[in-house]
Amino acid sequence: MAVRQADVVLVGGGVMSATLGMMLRQLDPSLDIVMVERLDHVAHESTDGWNNAGTGHAGYCELNYTPETDDGDVAIERALNINAQFELSLQLWSYLVEQGILPEPNNFINQTPHQSFVWGEDNVKFLKRRWERLKAHHLFQEMEYTESFEKLEEWMPLVVQNRDHGQKVAATRIQHGADVDFGSLTRSMVKWLETQPNFELMLNSPVTYLDQLDNGSWALRVKNQKTGETTKLEANFVFLGAGGGALPLLQKSGIDEARGYGGFPVSGQWLVCQKPEIVKAHNSKVYGKAPIGAPPMSVPHLDTRIINGKPALLFGPFAGFTTRFLKQGSIFDLFGSVKANNLKPMLSVSKNNMDLTRYLIGEVFQSHKARVNALRNFFPDAKEEDWTLQMAGQRVQIIKEAPGGGGKLEFGTEIVAAKDGSLAALLGASPGASTAVNAMIDVLERCFPEKVKTEQWQERMRELVPSYGQSLVDDAELLHKVRERTLSTLKLR
Repeated sequence: MAVRQADVVLVGGGVMSATLGMMLRQLDPSLDIVMVERLDHVAHESTDGWNNAGTGHAGYCELNYTPETDDGDVAIERALNINAQFELSLQLWSYLVEQGILPEPNNFINQTPHQSFVWGEDNVKFLKRRWERLKAHHLFQEMEYTESFEKLEEWMPLVVQNRDHGQKVAATRIQHGADVDFGSLTRSMVKWLETQPNFELMLNSPVTYLDQLDNGSWALRVKNQKTGETTKLEANFVFLGAGGGALPLLQKSGIDEARGYGGFPVSGQWLVCQKPEIVKAHNSKVYGKAPIGAPPMSVPHLDTRIINGKPALLFGPFAGFTTRFLKQGSIFDLFGSVKANNLKPMLSVSKNNMDLTRYLIGEVFQSHKARVNALRNFFPDAKEEDWTLQMAGQRVQIIKEAPGGGGKLEFGTEIVAAKDGSLAALLGASPGASTAVNAMIDVLERCFPEKVKTEQWQERMRELVPSYGQSLVDDAELLHKVRERTLSTLKLR
């Protein structure tokens, strides 16, 4: 068996591993990095454009990030934090474009206004209060609000075309929103990494074994599915960025920090329209309110998308129940993830989320007609024959132990790291890819603490991400400075 020594092994060829690999290469070019991917090319699962919302989640239009409070107010803290985290991603991408590492921005990111749209008196009151709260903060000061049909005809013509003018409606808009093709972005990053010394990409190579050695380093075995050859990898640091495949690998690691974690898999589907005259008539991302009982990833939205250079309109996603952790996974993934240390939290979540399970199963059995009827809330003139159904990616929501010994379902992303810093894994879903840079900074600070403290890494981090170590939520002047640069460099204004 061939043995390959490395400093870093990145498991999974998605946006998270690519971002971490890129940042490590910029911080220390001497590091020997191996990326292993079980499929025949990178960014083919959760990161792929057809499997990812692509919104550039910034909290501008996603109403689930700003829940209504019991006293009728709107909580905006999560939207502020997510927006600030997305700004970190924009800063790194801007640096990579300026250095010629990434191609012209329109190859992976395009200006697409982010809009929220609601109907009904209560929802209009909510949206107006949300706008008032957000606009008062410097991160959202450019947000516009309207209840005017005339203005909406300008903002979102398909949405209000032939809509009853007696209906109470409202919308908000941020013009510098983005559509991000995370698949193209990731493939560009990995393509550049492959040109660098001390970097190797191993495709068709799932991890079959993972164990920590006595000296603290990790041993992995990967088997090439084409040649049948098994390679043993030994590395000082391992990152599990394998989407839905990260949880089973984290469990294999046996680290104490993995105890109690489980996963709740959710599938998704899009209605897709590629009819040129319809696609050209809508240039925005329009998000509404999620149905009661729906997971946050199922917030309905009518999306302009540019995937692999081709424009399309997507509506959805329609969630569904699945036992697979990956789109190309096994129906036994969920059952195989049940362990003695997470059985109680998983049973607790199953018991307490029956409404969610019923909702997901109901989504699976919806007819094409029913899905198009849902679309007509956003596009009244939609015709069934213009839209086709396409599978979206799998998402594995986090289940973890709750105080008191039960379990709770988490609808976010989370880094789980070994206390010795030798291994880290990313679990969860939304906001996911949009906040990849913030998540990987977290990995660097927790797993390379001594190096991050050095003057060399501190200086380099500020070159990659100029606002590093400072708060964009608190510092308006800093936000305006970095945003001016990123919107200009990435051609988002």
